[in-house]
Amino acid sequence: MAARWRFWCVSVTMVVALLIVCDVPSASAQRKKEMVLSEKVSQLMEWTNKRPVIRMNGDKFRRLVKAPPRNYSVIVMFTALQLHRQCVVCKQADEEFQILANSWRYSSAFTNRIFFAMVDFDEGSDVFQMLNMNSAPTFINFPAKGKPKRGDTYELQVRGFSAEQIARWIADRTDVNIRVIRPPNYAGPLMLGLLLAVIGGLVYLRRSNMEFLFNKTGWAFAALNYIHGSSQAQFVAETHIVLLFNGGVTLGMVLLCEAATSDMDIGKRKIMCVAGIGLVVLFFSWMLSIFRSKYHGYPYSFLMS
Repeated sequence: MAARWRFWCVSVTMVVALLIVCDVPSASAQRKKEMVLSEKVSQLMEWTNKRPVIRMNGDKFRRLVKAPPRNYSVIVMFTALQLHRQCVVCKQADEEFQILANSWRYSSAFTNRIFFAMVDFDEGSDVFQMLNMNSAPTFINFPAKGKPKRGDTYELQVRGFSAEQIARWIADRTDVNIRVIRPPNYAGPLMLGLLLAVIGGLVYLRRSNMEFLFNKTGWAFAALNYIHGSSQAQFVAETHIVLLFNGGVTLGMVLLCEAATSDMDIGKRKIMCVAGIGLVVLFFSWMLSIFRSKYHGYPYSFLMS
């Protein structure tokens, strides 16, 4: 009986010892994983404090974005900013991306849950090859867990690349809400100051004859030079400008239709065709430029930026 008892005691002791020995490597691996994660987060935080958008090459991307462990999301813009690439949209998208990253970095809600990074084709062409990418700019969210899904690729052609639109997409993918704060634009106040200076000079020069102040035509032309810079508002004069431009496009289409269906001389029809194309191109380009000035980040332009 005593021998059997000793046998069971020795067996239990050996099983416990074996479990302890097996658990030691597991605990060691867990501590090592936590150390690697801590180093990665510290490195990203250090770079973010210097520059909200972290520039990455292939090595940094593989180590900090692709390789586990990772408990943070990384929003990466793949772009081609070098002049010889001639990517005008890339430059505009980069400006909006910088505004968004700065808004997050200097927000009171800033945490290490999400970081912003950029991979330029000339600095990380191997990354483009790894992801089978052949277009730029492209925005991809690399989530904290798992691989990017279909929705983690931003639909640039559908949404545009304004900072506000990208912020909404980020909120959908990461539950991180970013309030976009744009730097102040002094162009409006400067133009207003210049206009007031011109008016003041005219008043001073013609102080003996103030009838020009009641000239409605002059005030109308002065008002035509100002377009509200936001898509949330529109001046009365701006409405008249848009109506005028739409009228120009309509007139051009009428001339084109007449040139195609009229029985007039072929020479006159050619003149009408050229005039119609010119009116459509010119006034549509002006309308598009107004839309771009109000809807910041719209990627397309025609003749005029």
